[in-house]
Amino acid sequence: MKSRTIAASLLFVCLALPAVFAEESWLNRPQSKVRFETSAELGFLSVLSHTIQFGQTGTEFDYVADGGQDVLFPFKRISADFSFGPRHKLVMLYQPIDVRTETQLTAPLTVYSETFAAGTPMELRYGFDFYRISYLYDFWKDPRNELAAGISLQVRDAVIVFAAKDGSATVSNENIGPVPIFKFRWKSYLGPTWWLGSEVDGFYASGRYITGSGNDFVGAILDASLRGGFSPREAFDVFLNVRYLGGGAVGTEEDFPGPGDGYTRNWLHTLSVSLGVTVR
Repeated sequence: MKSRTIAASLLFVCLALPAVFAEESWLNRPQSKVRFETSAELGFLSVLSHTIQFGQTGTEFDYVADGGQDVLFPFKRISADFSFGPRHKLVMLYQPIDVRTETQLTAPLTVYSETFAAGTPMELRYGFDFYRISYLYDFWKDPRNELAAGISLQVRDAVIVFAAKDGSATVSNENIGPVPIFKFRWKSYLGPTWWLGSEVDGFYASGRYITGSGNDFVGAILDASLRGGFSPREAFDVFLNVRYLGGGAVGTEEDFPGPGDGYTRNWLHTLSVSLGVTVR
């Protein structure tokens, strides 16, 4: 995971350096109907609130108060845009989230059918990487400004682990699944170089039929950001981004292999601040 992220970051730096000094795009031909740009962000992530429960009789565990998530974590994000003429856009995104902490339990913790005693030193992992592909229709023809809406398909790659440090017990929950999402994006120049922008991806569903589950289920995602930046060159942007990323789910997984009853209640709320660059 880390090696892939480092390799992608190095590739982005190789693309970005020439763009800093280029007056015009060197990635795209001037009259090309298909245009490409890529963005990367680096910053920090703060967990505002995070609770989880595995099993109807399991403990509702507070990661912030009891699980060591009350500190800042590294944040990174990589995306690529393909524009087909002035209206149609395809956006591809990779968002890694892998929060690992250590703590000593102050109270017993039950995860499904496994109980960790109070005082147990623990290693915790909350991994929720996701991949997203989106289609956007831009209502403005202006190539610099944007007001676009569309749909996304997000694929989550969740790995959640509770492990005693002495190796006596480990409970792991892995899940891969697609999620449909609505998308909105806006960017407007305030002058020749300075601009403001926003991006929102969101989804909420409730009920066994809407979510495609045989059991009652609630799921929600909100990925919303506000950014401000400037374009020192036509082919290069620098921006500061503030982002809320959160959501969760409540329900019982069908055909759960056990041990446990497959019930999950998981709600996460985070805030990130990052510095980003775009090369086009």
